[in-house]
Amino acid sequence: MMKKRSASKIFLYLLLIVYTVITVYPFVWALFASIKPYSEIVGSGLKLLPKNPTIANFTYIFTEDPLFPLWVRNSIIISVLGTVINVIFNSMCGYALARLRFPGRKALFLIIMVCIMIPAQILLIPNYLIMKQIGLLDSYSALIIPSAINFSYIFMMRQFFISFPKEIEEAAQLDGLSRPKIFFKIVMPMARASVGTQAIFVFLAFWNDFMKPLLYITSQDKYTLTLGLQSFQSQHATQWNYIMAAAVVTIAPIVVLYILLNKYFMKGMKIGGDK
Repeated sequence: MMKKRSASKIFLYLLLIVYTVITVYPFVWALFASIKPYSEIVGSGLKLLPKNPTIANFTYIFTEDPLFPLWVRNSIIISVLGTVINVIFNSMCGYALARLRFPGRKALFLIIMVCIMIPAQILLIPNYLIMKQIGLLDSYSALIIPSAINFSYIFMMRQFFISFPKEIEEAAQLDGLSRPKIFFKIVMPMARASVGTQAIFVFLAFWNDFMKPLLYITSQDKYTLTLGLQSFQSQHATQWNYIMAAAVVTIAPIVVLYILLNKYFMKGMKIGGDK
């Protein structure tokens, strides 16, 4: 019996290793291809390690291509602003639903739960028409304002604040702190795990978004990286060295963000599992 279990475990581990290699290999190949000359990419097949590594591909996209640095700047501005606004609004709304008693609170929570079930794609055209009506098309606002809150993270923060110890807030009230000060000085710092988890996923959503920039943005100098990468690829056709360098730049902030906030992400996942 023990031998059968050991054999099944070995088989499972081998299967997972094969799956991991198949999944990770294209990413690793793209990473190494970004520091290869063009001739080496087309001539070395699927070989990973470059013979003559170079950063000329990155130098080209940042110095020779006038639009690529603008796309990087646009993505950073939109993603950072969108994440900050989301974290603040989602957390405030979740806290209000968990702690405050006001008329229509239950009805509002029910509406939020219903909205969670609505696919985001359904709202693209209505949001487009609204942005057009108020004159915000082809601007950062068209990408940030419609996504200023997220119902799923409002629900997540509400669940966190429901289990947050009331005694801490009551002690702060006795010390003379107002509700806003309690929220920003005490509650939010103690909710770092949930806030960090939320920030990771919201940032990823803004950074990786392709459909909204495609629909709302028309000026090339206002493209985000995801939309700009498509334009970059069409301009450079089969110059894979430049395309791979641009792709690596696109995914680099995501990897860095995950590494920096990984501990909060894991804590947030644990909180969700405990609930």
